[in-house]
Amino acid sequence: MPQYLLSVMQPQGEPPAPEVLQGIMRNVEALHEELKAAGAWVFAGGLHAPSTATVVRLQDGDVLTTDGPYLEGKEYLGGLSIIEAPDLDAALEWGRKSARAITLPIEVRPFVGGSTG
Repeated sequence: MPQYLLSVMQPQGEPPAPEVLQGIMRNVEALHEELKAAGAWVFAGGLHAPSTATVVRLQDGDVLTTDGPYLEGKEYLGGLSIIEAPDLDAALEWGRKSARAITLPIEVRPFVGGSTG
């Protein structure tokens, strides 16, 4: 079955107040349970802020590392889910459910190599 990446697009800045975040996390956990029950769950996880990133790149035959994100912007990848869905329409429905649960934009992208029907 094709796999899809659901990317959480998180804005820079302070997270929501704890009482708001608790509700969001309950919604996310319920969504994860629904994904598992449907057999669509592969993996999910949140990410630390971009300031914690290290970039590793090849330059002139040497491997260099630099602190900080590869790209800086007003939004960043805050978390992700990998799901299995029979087609793009089904993956988009999981994306809609994710956006409702998380209250942030969700980017839905198919992995290369599978039929995305």
